[in-house]
Amino acid sequence: MKVLFFGQTAEIVGNREFEIAMPQSKKANEVFNEILEKFPALKSNKLLFAINQEYSKGDEILNDGDELAVFTAVSGG
Repeated sequence: MKVLFFGQTAEIVGNREFEIAMPQSKKANEVFNEILEKFPALKSNKLLFAINQEYSKGDEILNDGDELAVFTAVSGG
């Protein structure tokens, strides 16, 4: 599964993307927690996640081949 980082998350991680091996399906929250364990500095930000370009609530099932995006909350006006 491809994990993409945008904006400040890419700066924190030091990369815009990496791959996670997914030998079996997992709940999105499990994968989010794995990412936060690997990159604990992300915890200091309000993060949003998207799966295959759709905002995630965390209860979705992720499969190999899915795309997960990690980004900070944005506000506009």
